[in-house]
Amino acid sequence: MAFEGLASKLQETLKKLRGKGKLSEKDIKDAMREVKLALLEADVNYKVVRNFVKSVSEKCLGEEVLKSLTPAQQVIKIVNEELTSLMGNSESSIEYSPDGLTIIMLVGLQGSGKTTMCGKLALQLRKKNKKPLLVACDIYRPAAIKQLQIVGKQIDIPVFSMGDKVEAVDICKGAVTYAKDNKLNVIIIDTAGRLQIDEELMDELKQIKENINPQEILLVVDSMTGQDAVNVASSFNEQLNINGVVLTKLDGDTRGGAALSIRAITGKPIKFVGMGEKMNDLEVFYPDRMASRILGMGDVLSLIEKAQQSIDEEEAKKLGDRMLNKEFNFEDFLALMAQTKKLGPISKLIEMVPGVNMKELKGVDLSRGEKEMVKIEAIINSMTLKERRKPSIVSGSSSRKKRIAAGSGTNIQTVNKLLKDFEKIKKTMKQFNGMKKGFKKGTFGKFPF
Repeated sequence: MAFEGLASKLQETLKKLRGKGKLSEKDIKDAMREVKLALLEADVNYKVVRNFVKSVSEKCLGEEVLKSLTPAQQVIKIVNEELTSLMGNSESSIEYSPDGLTIIMLVGLQGSGKTTMCGKLALQLRKKNKKPLLVACDIYRPAAIKQLQIVGKQIDIPVFSMGDKVEAVDICKGAVTYAKDNKLNVIIIDTAGRLQIDEELMDELKQIKENINPQEILLVVDSMTGQDAVNVASSFNEQLNINGVVLTKLDGDTRGGAALSIRAITGKPIKFVGMGEKMNDLEVFYPDRMASRILGMGDVLSLIEKAQQSIDEEEAKKLGDRMLNKEFNFEDFLALMAQTKKLGPISKLIEMVPGVNMKELKGVDLSRGEKEMVKIEAIINSMTLKERRKPSIVSGSSSRKKRIAAGSGTNIQTVNKLLKDFEKIKKTMKQFNGMKKGFKKGTFGKFPF
């Protein structure tokens, strides 16, 4: 989980303050010492830590905080605001060209994940009704062009290539002409990388920049490299004057030092973060929401947006209507599970729920619910269409249950449990619907609040 170590330490420190009621200067200083250690352990740049702790301490030691009725809450508010400010205050969007064709150049070291990120970014922009074109400009790494073509095919987005014998600048010029001719409005260039920054690499990137004048130069860095990621960002920014940073593998970075240091060191915003291996696992970086997650306050807005993007509203309404009536069956249940699965792994959703301490959930198998869903799907898929639409015919037939259990690789007890749970769901929804109708008619009177 992103920021796991830092989040648990900060939450523990602030929890101690909440238990004290009134706070003294010593309480604040002790807490800030723990905050400082937590940030340093998270591989946050030392200068950034020093300035952060100094700023928070000055604000927390003021009379308004120490003499307030809820000093601990005031301290948490200040830490949250300073964390948000450290990461850039608000999200930084892609700057689109007013002329119709936006050029985005992805740069970075070899192995940072540029090629995959090109596809993830293209997929996200297409959801915003853009028409992207991927451009294969890494003419040095073996199979780099082929890799981008595979990514493009996977997400059904065109890839422009002129092979590995043509100069990168000429490929970019050809891509611009191709995009205009085919009415595509966003070009995403996959540039070459190196194992380390060198003059040859920078010269090529500067030539591309000078010749095609991109609206966005985004640096792709591996967040798990910590301080190295910050150093790389500083070097690329000095040479190219980048517009922003894309952090990959943030879901696997338990420290989070890069995310908390890059903005302060380079002055350039983090625009996107990679939160998984799937092509959909790219998120806009919201500093305020990330600060809330770190402090255990959840991220309800991201959770709502995820639901809006993933779930078919009309289908959800139909399922809701059927659940509130007697029509709900196993066909609907399968459709409901399919909608739920679109939201992603349970562990990632739990991170967004306010008040959840991931440290306390350590050791809990969060994938258990997903495993149960797989088992339920197998049982339902082992039923005939008639059985799925009319579950009652299964309940009264041991031979049907036996066949379904064998077909799903489970046993009769598991099939019985599903049938029983399904009836409970239907009964609960029926009662809820009755209450709903009762309130509409005024049978139950007005709400007592």
